[in-house]
Amino acid sequence: MAKAIGVRHATPRRWACSLAALSLLCLAAQAVQKADLGGDSTVATINHSLSLLQRLQELMHNGNASDTTLRVRTTGSDEIKVFHTHQLMLSLQSEIFESLLHNQTMLTLHESPDSAALFEKFIRYLYCGEISILLHQAIPLHRLASKYRVSSLQRGVAEYMKSHLASESNQGHVVSWYHYAVRIGDEALQESCLQFLAWNLSAVMNTAEWASVSVELLLLLLERSDLVLQSELELYTAVEEWVATHQPESPVVEKMLRSVRYPMISPSHLFHLQKQSSVMVKHYNAVQDLLFQAFQFHSASPIHFAKYFDVNCSMFLPRNYLSTSWGSQWVINNPARDDRSTSFQTQLGPSNHDSSKRVTWNVLFSPRWLPVSLRPVYSDSVSGAIQSIRIEDGRPRLVITPATTSSDFAGVSFQKTILVGVKQQGKVFVKHAYSFHQSTDEVADFLMHADLQKRTSEYLIDNSLHLHIIIKPVYHSLIKVKK
Repeated sequence: MAKAIGVRHATPRRWACSLAALSLLCLAAQAVQKADLGGDSTVATINHSLSLLQRLQELMHNGNASDTTLRVRTTGSDEIKVFHTHQLMLSLQSEIFESLLHNQTMLTLHESPDSAALFEKFIRYLYCGEISILLHQAIPLHRLASKYRVSSLQRGVAEYMKSHLASESNQGHVVSWYHYAVRIGDEALQESCLQFLAWNLSAVMNTAEWASVSVELLLLLLERSDLVLQSELELYTAVEEWVATHQPESPVVEKMLRSVRYPMISPSHLFHLQKQSSVMVKHYNAVQDLLFQAFQFHSASPIHFAKYFDVNCSMFLPRNYLSTSWGSQWVINNPARDDRSTSFQTQLGPSNHDSSKRVTWNVLFSPRWLPVSLRPVYSDSVSGAIQSIRIEDGRPRLVITPATTSSDFAGVSFQKTILVGVKQQGKVFVKHAYSFHQSTDEVADFLMHADLQKRTSEYLIDNSLHLHIIIKPVYHSLIKVKK
């Protein structure tokens, strides 16, 4: 059954001007206008572009003076949509249409159901350069833009996807967007999706979207140290659930299990996993060496352990754990007002040997700190000018320092990570993260582009700055003992 769109019993006729002729006319008109205006001070611009866009939309909707017919057949269906269009408008936006319509007045196009459903919206964009998008429409619209090489729409939809990763949807969308980006080879969109998933993995693992994660994506995530999780045990539980759902082959399961950082899981939980985890029981031989090493790590001091084993590997590097043992939330109300400070304690390290040892951290936040280069210089001479400094010249600053030093710090340094939460559609997501090491007390680019004066700033939630500070102990080999 064919559905006609853009028809008003108009007799189709060809447009007289070609693309080349239209381009020459536009260039000539611009040159004449520029010459006519010259340097006249009475110059004014009369802009009726909006009414022109409206007329173009009416042209597409009514099919007046159409010279091209598009028949869009939905794959796997008898449905056919008919569009009476204009070759010039299609060719201006798409080189594919320009090629297909050479000496042609009718085309039959085959589209998937989701693309066919949006084809009218796609054609309307070719006429007026404007389109509205919903989350579930992003992939089919980008697919249409790519197929017909409408580069402006390709870029626009890709930017929409990157800026709406945190938007809420019933089934989730970031995982499907990542898989689509892999298929089309869009590395920028891949990285944006991966980063969002890494920073919000704890939330993703508790949704239906987790089941749609591919083997390749899961293995990529397991390699990362910037995953934001409640604990490593939470990650193991989610992997076990994924394996039970998908039932992959043994080599895949074993590779996943060997990517879990068992030294970050307490001995009591490790004992439980050995007996109660069906996946662990089935594939115990594949991870037995890692479990044995984890128990050794928990039973000795880090300094003693580092003499015999290489601790400069990912297995002994914590991820970004949200539990109170590794950091603290800090909500700063009206952050543009004045300086604030807080303090909290973390566990010295993940080893059970250090479970009773704590480190106290002092944190200072300043919304308008000025670098030395921008501070005013005072002079005794009359001619010595004092530089006028505005409040806006300062930038946010966050300083994190240990309250004391201890011999327990030997062989360990601390990586500090600050997560900044944003709120979209009632949910809080991590959109920004900053990391720096013990050698510095602050991060150089912290909130560099944030305008904390604006209540509508994307960095603020109800005029408050939501931070989560995480302290990650990093072990270093000290003395190698000959074996």
